Amino acid sequence: MLNETDLSRTDLNLLLLFDVVLQEGHVGRAAERLRLSPSAVSHGLARLRRLLNDPLFLRTPKGVIPTARAADLAGPIADILARARLVIASADPFDAAISRRRFTIGAPDAVSAVVLPQLLARIREAAPGIDIGIRQVLPPPGARSNEQAWAPALDGLEARSMDLAILPLHEVPARFTAETVYEEDFVVAAPAGHPFAEKPSLERFCEVQHLVVSLTGDPRGFVDDALAERGLSRRVALTVPNFMMALAVIPRTGLIAALPRHLIGRYGAQFGVIATEPPSPLRRDPISVIATKAAMMDAGVAWLFRTMLAVEAAG
Repeated sequence: MLNETDLSRTDLNLLLLFDVVLQEGHVGRAAERLRLSPSAVSHGLARLRRLLNDPLFLRTPKGVIPTARAADLAGPIADILARARLVIASADPFDAAISRRRFTIGAPDAVSAVVLPQLLARIREAAPGIDIGIRQVLPPPGARSNEQAWAPALDGLEARSMDLAILPLHEVPARFTAETVYEEDFVVAAPAGHPFAEKPSLERFCEVQHLVVSLTGDPRGFVDDALAERGLSRRVALTVPNFMMALAVIPRTGLIAALPRHLIGRYGAQFGVIATEPPSPLRRDPISVIATKAAMMDAGVAWLFRTMLAVEAAG
């Protein structure tokens, strides 16, 4: 670890150089991004190597690859740079109308697909220079409770890999700020004319074949837990990694799936998928926009948070 004297003699721009070389995997391309000459980048890397006592990057015919030490440093250096950018961004007054910032929002694709069109329309009108990145988040393997399902997303907010998250969470720890954007529940999505849609019942629900959205391919979901409480089960014939793929696959396979009501309301008709009320109520959750309280001190993040609240989900 650097002591105080070492740090005072260190050019912290070298960390930015490290980060860009790592992303590009090529000294020449990194030089172009940084608007430096390749020799200047090579000189900077030499200084970093002496400072950190490691080669950091090894040359290959296609560019450079990080050493094990460089791979270990990638996360901490990215975090330092993110925090430095936050300090600089928060030092200047934020004006959405002229800002050219990029924000990252984490959400399940069923949520981002519902809110994104209206959010982008508002941003284009009020802040045409702002860009948005969407990061898909889904529950990890084995997560059964809401807390387990979305803990990694909350970790991402604290690590500042995301500025905001939009998640189906009832409560968040005190270090976060959360506000409900809309309420969501699940319906049975099926192709038009499917036997279940013609005559829905719990018995028929268990008899037909199902599709489950699972990032990891785990076929068991909250519907199976609810059925098990009644001593029932179903056959999951297919898993897919996201909700929009589920919409595309359902009409072509004849499968049914428990999907969010707002998603079907917005996209069902164009995919040929209809919504049927489940034979017994499925889960209902508030869809909340969430940020850390520390991030909300950034006027840009606070503006995006308020803008998200103004977006109305499609009915």
